[in-house]
Amino acid sequence: MIRTGLGYDVHQFAEGRPLVLGGVTIPHDRGLAGHSDADVLSHAIADAVLGAMGEPDIGHFYPPGDPSCAGICSLEILRKARDLVMEKGAVLHNVDSTLIAEAPKILPHAAAMKEHISEALGISVGQVGVKATTNEKMGFLGREEGMSAMAVATIAMPE
Repeated sequence: MIRTGLGYDVHQFAEGRPLVLGGVTIPHDRGLAGHSDADVLSHAIADAVLGAMGEPDIGHFYPPGDPSCAGICSLEILRKARDLVMEKGAVLHNVDSTLIAEAPKILPHAAAMKEHISEALGISVGQVGVKATTNEKMGFLGREEGMSAMAVATIAMPE
């Protein structure tokens, strides 16, 4: 059975934190606030993979208040999603994602993000889509108060 999952995440910008997206640290004047490394892209992808399997979201596996999750690299969250796919005997066919932010520019870092994401999920780089867009200066994203990401995942579940 082919199943699709949808993921969405959003984080506010914060001073004094690195900006990590898709496991890549990107030069920027601010990072994202969060209990983990706040990798909004990896979080959205993990939720898409989990959703395709009918699992709860990442907060179920990594509660925001849990001290053992503080500062965790979000690629570990993707690896947990991969492990659940394997435990269920499923096959992850692809993930596609879009980052939404006015800055920084994502394209120069997209190939490295795809490499990190594909490694964590155990799929090829060609099975990972990473795109970016702006919010055309509208809303909290347009005012550069934070970033969001959307993702879809396609999985074949055993019958």
